[in-house]
Amino acid sequence: MEVVPLTGRWARLVPLDEAHREPLRRAAGDDRIWEHTLTRASGPGFDPWFDDALAERAAGRRVPFAVCRAADGRWVGSTSYLDLAPRHRRVEIGSTWYHPDVWATAVNPESKLLLLAHAFEAFGVNRVALVTDVLNARSQAAIAKLGAVREGVLRSHMISQGGRVRDSVMFSIVAAEWPSVRAVLRSRLEQGTGSVPTPNPTPD
Repeated sequence: MEVVPLTGRWARLVPLDEAHREPLRRAAGDDRIWEHTLTRASGPGFDPWFDDALAERAAGRRVPFAVCRAADGRWVGSTSYLDLAPRHRRVEIGSTWYHPDVWATAVNPESKLLLLAHAFEAFGVNRVALVTDVLNARSQAAIAKLGAVREGVLRSHMISQGGRVRDSVMFSIVAAEWPSVRAVLRSRLEQGTGSVPTPNPTPD
């Protein structure tokens, strides 16, 4: 998948590099971000998270982005393409987190719109998956609001940094659904940032 910046009205996604380390360290410092996460990328956990993201990018297993709030140029979080499968034309969007200052704003839905558009229209995927913790009701609601289909629960799917064995909820959007999903997302964004429901998205 070609790594390019993705720019919208409210959010700008830039391929992650070393220049983003300190701005994202500041963004990651709020403990509320990490309530339902596999890893805790704050405090001493930040550098391992950041280094792992760069290493996975170099290995071709992940495409991580730093997310900038367009209104003021502030770096407010990160999101990624994961589980890259060019042969099967599928990808996952995940490892997403944002500073609480941009929760319930247009930043997350527009970021998802940009990522989905690039995946379906530039990369030509058949399927985009989104996976979240079964305990994270807010994240599940946000994903469902995108128009993604809930496919089921993956039992004992992952182990968190603290050792909890988590069940994960699998959602997906397929190519045939993309035009309607795109239309709904664009309509919400046009209605204004305050009307866009954006529960706390977290790394998955």
